[in-house]
Amino acid sequence: MPHGSHGPDDGGSAKTTTPSMTSKAPTPPSGLSRRGFLKGAGLSASATLLETGLVGLAESQASAAEAGAKAAEPRALGPGAVPITLDINGRRQQVKVEPRTTLADLLRDELDLTGTKVVCDRGACSACTVFVDGTPVCSCMTLAVDVGSRPVKTIEGLADGDQLHPIQSAFIEHDAMQCGFCTPGMVMSCAHLLEKKNNPTLEDVKHAVRGNLCRCGTYPKVFDATLAAAKAMSQRADAASDPAGHAYSGSNGQAAQKGA
Repeated sequence: MPHGSHGPDDGGSAKTTTPSMTSKAPTPPSGLSRRGFLKGAGLSASATLLETGLVGLAESQASAAEAGAKAAEPRALGPGAVPITLDINGRRQQVKVEPRTTLADLLRDELDLTGTKVVCDRGACSACTVFVDGTPVCSCMTLAVDVGSRPVKTIEGLADGDQLHPIQSAFIEHDAMQCGFCTPGMVMSCAHLLEKKNNPTLEDVKHAVRGNLCRCGTYPKVFDATLAAAKAMSQRADAASDPAGHAYSGSNGQAAQKGA
């Protein structure tokens, strides 16, 4: 045996120690328990997911708002002719017009409804008056593309077939016209008054045609015709609701028994 070596029975020999297989896992730093560490990690992950979800929701809402804003922006038309569909005197009319075309020009030039007159062409005389959705407007100041689905009624649409509107008959009977350029617009304004008031006064008639310019000065005849038409319409309504069967005719207010 070499010098300095010790045998297996040598009590002074150094014993070799091996690490224990049952040693505990190292404790997390700073005194943090394993449960606390896992809990904190879970909360961090949840916060990250929540933040990601909120960001995604905000981006989605922003995209939707941007798309809505773009959809609400007015659509550019022109400069060439564009197709439109209008309701004119109860009929659907499909036409192609330039965006600058006025309703008056469309009626006269495209649809051959020449009863509507263009006189001043700047909304100062009301000769071009038509109804748009039941309201009198100057058609020379209304773009055709702006009418949309609103119904339009012209002087041609007042009559019921061959039966003239009472205001049209009254204008003829009372000779409430001279050159005739202002007549269609004047008739439309008076017809609108009779739709709103079945028993108008003279002041009502003057107010109704305050925007209609007649260079020939036929206003007194227009007033008489409108008041006569109102009376005739009232008598016609009374006759329709009279159970005794009385009929009224003419503007003089005389009643006649049916069959007499």
